[in-house]
Amino acid sequence: MKFVGCIAILAALAGTALATEIPQADRRSGYSFMGPDSRAMQDDDTSNPGMLWVLDGETLWKRKAGTAGKACGDCHSDARVSMKGVAARYPTFDKALGKPVDLEGRINLCRSNHQQAPPLAYESRELLALTAYVAQQSRGMPIEVGNDPDLAPFVAKGHELFTRRQGQLNLACANCHDDNWDRKLAGAPITQGQPTGYPLYRLEWQSLGSLQRRLRACITGIRAQAYEYGSPELVELEAYLMSRARGMKLETPAVRP
Repeated sequence: MKFVGCIAILAALAGTALATEIPQADRRSGYSFMGPDSRAMQDDDTSNPGMLWVLDGETLWKRKAGTAGKACGDCHSDARVSMKGVAARYPTFDKALGKPVDLEGRINLCRSNHQQAPPLAYESRELLALTAYVAQQSRGMPIEVGNDPDLAPFVAKGHELFTRRQGQLNLACANCHDDNWDRKLAGAPITQGQPTGYPLYRLEWQSLGSLQRRLRACITGIRAQAYEYGSPELVELEAYLMSRARGMKLETPAVRP
């Protein structure tokens, strides 16, 4: 019955017209929609389960890999210095590739090009750990994505996807996260979908997960065909969402219900 109720609510949302984007002054992190217990879990690094992945990432940062026998730290030294602010700028436009690259993609490019190591699988413990470790160095810093003219066409494509109705429920991302945020869906608050804490620990998953995992789950939820991990569409959607959250502070590793 709960599932049927959710579908009915989603179907009702499908009939709403798309509103304008959320004003900068009204933008809120998913943290603000959580209860005190979940907030306390995120706030305390000794209670935050995501910190287990960060610690693994620190180990991987120092571990030599590939036929080049190099560790991340051999090129980038102390991540607490060299990676500070980096995650706040991703996805970023890669001039050599002529397309945007997200943080997971950059890590895998470094592995392939500099360590001569195979890329890590999306959602693998290793890739999530390294991404969380790098992103955690920018915790508390404002997101800066959206000021590069080379990235602008891809942000526009991401915006088009965000506002495009799709799937059997004929819903766009914006129907929930722009038009109906702070309302309830099956008793849970609808957030603004701000990507401020990824990779994050989701209690529903009992694991750390990437932004692409969350996007794929949402797309599946509206009964549309999810894009493959690393696809141009998901990276462009990431770029738009990060530009939409520009100025908000990174929280990695965040905790969410």
